[in-house]
Amino acid sequence: MTAMLDPTLPAEYEDLRKAVEAFAREEVAPVIGDYYERHAFPYPIVAAMGRMGLFGLPFPSEYGGMDGDYFALCIALEELARVDSSVAITLEAGVSLGSMPVYRFGTDEQKEYWLTDLCKGERLAAFGLTEPGGGSDAGAVNTRAGNVGDSWVINGSKSFITNSGTDITSLITVMAVTARDDDGRAELSCVLVPSGTPGLTVEPGYSKVGWCASDTHGLVFDNCRVPQENLLGERGRGYAQFLRTLDEGRIAIAALATGLAQGCVDECVRYVKERSAFGHKIGEYQAIQFKIADMEARAHSSRLAWRHAAGLLLAGKPFKKEAAIAKLAASEAAMASAREAAQIFGGYGFMNEFPVGRFYRDAKILEIGEGTSEVQRLLIARSLNLV
Repeated sequence: MTAMLDPTLPAEYEDLRKAVEAFAREEVAPVIGDYYERHAFPYPIVAAMGRMGLFGLPFPSEYGGMDGDYFALCIALEELARVDSSVAITLEAGVSLGSMPVYRFGTDEQKEYWLTDLCKGERLAAFGLTEPGGGSDAGAVNTRAGNVGDSWVINGSKSFITNSGTDITSLITVMAVTARDDDGRAELSCVLVPSGTPGLTVEPGYSKVGWCASDTHGLVFDNCRVPQENLLGERGRGYAQFLRTLDEGRIAIAALATGLAQGCVDECVRYVKERSAFGHKIGEYQAIQFKIADMEARAHSSRLAWRHAAGLLLAGKPFKKEAAIAKLAASEAAMASAREAAQIFGGYGFMNEFPVGRFYRDAKILEIGEGTSEVQRLLIARSLNLV
């Protein structure tokens, strides 16, 4: 008997895909270039995404969510990134890095208090992991959270934290050292820090190569005091919590990267039908056709990879290797396709007014954020038991 895999999306996912596709095309595409050029956060777009329920997609209705799942979130991310990655990463970070740790590891009281506004998109949450001296060594945490009386007192700094400094940011989950054993090994825990807490300083936004309409800041904690009940999950389980968070987030980034790769195809197909050179539409030339064919193949393969990883996640099966494969394949596909799209557009591809110029600037971070390509290769190699 031959097993057949049906690649067609079930109706509820396809309806979501179409709705987000239309939103991205009609509401995001006409205005996002201006936000990008001004390095301005697109509050009206984020509010509209909230009204659509996108920030609540994978959460239950008891917290204001849509009773969906992580696959639905990734569908939305891919469609948004076909038009703009700043908007897509705002959703990705707000859900998979911001709200999801509270949902996965929080107490009933924490979930009830924080998730309702987060699911509506009326507030945003951030995850404070990376530090100035950390990078790929995500476990090299120097930020400290000391247990003083009935409080945690936090000191240290974080870097490159998405959604940490908007006017609607309400919460930052902070990874910190809460103790050390006799051998100096760190006990890592996560602590919830509300925005505006005394001792928390949000540094000026970064001047970034890409994702220029998203919010990214460094954070400084100087005797920042929060109640003991702001501990997220079990003390000492912070490392395991962020590993789970990053594994899921890699699937989401793979979906986002797939959207960028597909957006390159969309833009190039339109352009080559309009642009003429040497008496012919440039789409008639085989050199151009082959470039776009390769771009389409990369987007298709990336889509299969992230959907496979997401399917394993939803089925409750191990997915770490598949998430790493999807993230590696999709991010490198996005970078390669953005480079080729800029080449097809020629001089116009070097202009920010054209989407492919933004795509080119946005693609590189996909090979770095939420685990570099080198880290993904390391994870894949380890899974093969080579030594």
